[in-house]
Amino acid sequence: MFLLISGHGIADEPEKDSLAGEIGPPAIEFMDNLDSLLNLFYVRQSLVQDTSLVQASFESDSIPSTYPDSVYIARLSKIPSVVPLPYNHIVRNYISVYTEKKKDKMKVMLGMADYYFPLIEQIFDQQDLPIELKYMAVIESALNPRARSRAGAVGLWQFMYGTGKMYGLTINSLVDERRDPIRSTYAATSFLKDLYNLYHDWILVIAAYNCGPGNVNKAIRRSGGVKDYWKIYYRLPRETRGYVPAYIAAVYTMNYYWDYGLKPVTINIPVMRDTLIVQEDLHLRQVSDVLNIPLQELRDMNPQYRRDIIPGSIRPFTLVLPLQYTGRFIDYQDSIFSYKDSIFFDPSRKTLAPQYTRYNPPPPKGRVKIYYTVKQGDNLGFISEWFHVRISSLRYWNHIRHNMIRVGQRLTVYVPKSKVSYYKKFNHYSFAEKQRLSGNSTVQPAVVEQGRPLDENYEYYRVRPGDTIWEIARKYEGVTENDILRLNNLSRRSKIRPGQHLKIRRKS
Repeated sequence: MFLLISGHGIADEPEKDSLAGEIGPPAIEFMDNLDSLLNLFYVRQSLVQDTSLVQASFESDSIPSTYPDSVYIARLSKIPSVVPLPYNHIVRNYISVYTEKKKDKMKVMLGMADYYFPLIEQIFDQQDLPIELKYMAVIESALNPRARSRAGAVGLWQFMYGTGKMYGLTINSLVDERRDPIRSTYAATSFLKDLYNLYHDWILVIAAYNCGPGNVNKAIRRSGGVKDYWKIYYRLPRETRGYVPAYIAAVYTMNYYWDYGLKPVTINIPVMRDTLIVQEDLHLRQVSDVLNIPLQELRDMNPQYRRDIIPGSIRPFTLVLPLQYTGRFIDYQDSIFSYKDSIFFDPSRKTLAPQYTRYNPPPPKGRVKIYYTVKQGDNLGFISEWFHVRISSLRYWNHIRHNMIRVGQRLTVYVPKSKVSYYKKFNHYSFAEKQRLSGNSTVQPAVVEQGRPLDENYEYYRVRPGDTIWEIARKYEGVTENDILRLNNLSRRSKIRPGQHLKIRRKS
């Protein structure tokens, strides 16, 4: 699923491919997700116990793999659905993918449907959405919460990063709620509602869920404004052309799988589960070791935690457990949270400072750190004189390159312990008071406020890129470099920068 506008191009002219032979990206993604579904812990456990899966084929060869078109049409018409379910050769080809090419693995997905469909139906009913939209999860992920597409879509509902964030899912290095079946299903209902408010047509909603409303809108415009999926079919990305037929075929297969000899595998997902709220950092291995639950089972019951860490100290997160372990978790929670906590969450690493080296020496001995807030007219030269420190020290303490500081910037200064109270007062002194205390002139460097000079007795020059004091002095008759330096409290080593205003003696 893509955020608003996908990266796929749409040709201006229809492509001349065959309806009968088109099996595109949805089938490829579906088969990949179906294959990866077998890696889930509870699926692997179920496969070991189900000997029927090792058989090459079903015992009866009399089960037909295809039916006349009239049978497909009649069967689709009998399925209660507010979403139109038309039939064509593309739909039949996708039915063949589900019932023939991946026949044995489809039995696993049918077993997963026994667990996930009731969960999805409950949320869809609560949100007043057509229940049959649950079959979109079949096309999106093969009901695999850990599914990840080549494009980076993740989870049961295959949210891209941007769309997931837009619909309130937490996605960071520790948590990916796109893989949380409940949270992602609620996000999917919100997205589907938004799309329906845009098109008021469920088939277009399904198409837009796949390629984004931007692509659907372009296809509608290029088709003369007609809002009919089958009339804009060749204006859509190729993957979306296959997506709606794949959905219709999934609806058909999930309702008539018995007629193809497909028997759902009983998946040993703990149906009786409980959800606990965790408000401290917790590692799944702590739960696994103390309660003796297989770690992989915990991972598959809580697929949203990417590195087995529940960051409960950031905000409350959920932990799903088999119901029979809930009481034990409550009874042993102190032991669980403290179990090897110094290994999983090393407290010594929460406060670390860089080590000092010959290139990064420690603060001066006998000095204390205080802060000074830069005021209008300050520069590093003045500040170094007021606090009796070197300009290079100020740069080093505050990671300053060159002499650039800004009004409001807080500078670190190290001063003698015996003079802390004296130097702290400099934050409250005026420029003239600071200059007087340091034995310097009380003339403040030139500033301009709202385009007007503060001192009408002087002209002000705005420094341009490439200017030097010598070049500026040449622009004014009778003005020397020393005049400009003195009036602006600058030394010959001081640098001027573009945008700076320099005070120039007004010609009498």
